[in-house]
Amino acid sequence: MDGGEKCRPQGVWPGSDAMMTKNAGERAEEVMISYDDIPVGSDVRLFARSFSGKLRDRQRSIRPTNHRIGEVLQVGADVVEVNYFGVVELLEGFRDALTKTERAKVLVFASNATTTTPAVPGRAIRAMLAGHSERAVRATRIFGNSAPAMAYGAAKIAVSRWVRRQAVTARWAGAGIRLNALAPGAILTPLLQKQLAMPSEAKAIHSFPVPIGGFGVPGQLADWVVFVLSDAADFLCGSIVFVDGGSDAWFRADDWPRAVPARRVPWYLKRMLAFAERR
Repeated sequence: MDGGEKCRPQGVWPGSDAMMTKNAGERAEEVMISYDDIPVGSDVRLFARSFSGKLRDRQRSIRPTNHRIGEVLQVGADVVEVNYFGVVELLEGFRDALTKTERAKVLVFASNATTTTPAVPGRAIRAMLAGHSERAVRATRIFGNSAPAMAYGAAKIAVSRWVRRQAVTARWAGAGIRLNALAPGAILTPLLQKQLAMPSEAKAIHSFPVPIGGFGVPGQLADWVVFVLSDAADFLCGSIVFVDGGSDAWFRADDWPRAVPARRVPWYLKRMLAFAERR
C-alpha cells in the first residue's frame, strides 16, 4: 500500500488468525500471519518455528489418557491452542517490534461463533484468559462430540475479550498500536465448499440464518482487512466488526448496544479515575 492507494493483501490464508501492518512514512508493509505458511522474512520464520515447537509441547502436555474421551478432547485442545493461546503468544511476540513503528495496526480474526453458538461454557473462557489451557479444554468435555465446537466458540470469545481488554491499554493503544478484530460468518472457503458437498452437513449449513442470503467470499473479507489496516482506521481501537450477512443481528439484535445499569456507575467512575491517572 503506497501513497494511500488501495490494494488487496497477497493472500488470505485459511489458517490465519492475525494480520499486521507496520507504517514507515507513507509506506505500509502488510504481513499476513499464518500458522502453516508465513510469507515474510526469515526472522519471522524463525519466530514461527519456535512458536510451533512450543505449541506442540503444550498440546502434548494436555493429551488425556482415556482414548475415547482423549480423541475428542485433543481436537478441542488443538482448537484452544491455535485459536486463543497461539494468537495471543504470536501478538505478544511481535508487540515490541510494532512499538518501534508509527501508527502500527493489528487485526485479529474472531468469529460470529462468539454470538451465534449457544451455551458456550464461561468456565472455558475464563480459563483461557487466565492462561489455563487444560482447564479450558476440560470445561467442554460435558458436551461430548460437540466439545470441539464449544472449544472453538470459547476460544473465539476469549480472544475477542483479550483484544478488547488489551487494545485500550498503555501497552497497545498507548504505544501507538491499533488492535481490532473481524468476526466473519460463513465465508465460501475451500473448507466450507467441502462441507457443502456433503448432503448431511449442507442441510445444516443452509438452515443457519443468514438474513441477506448466501455466503461471503474471501475477497470481501480481504477488503475489510485492507480497510482496518489502513489510515482510515486510525481511530478504530478495540472494535469487533461482524461481517456475517446479518447472522449476529438476527440472533442478538437487542443485546448490544445496551444501556449501562445504575449498579455499574461506581465501576465506571473507577475506570474514569484510572484513565485520568494514566495520562
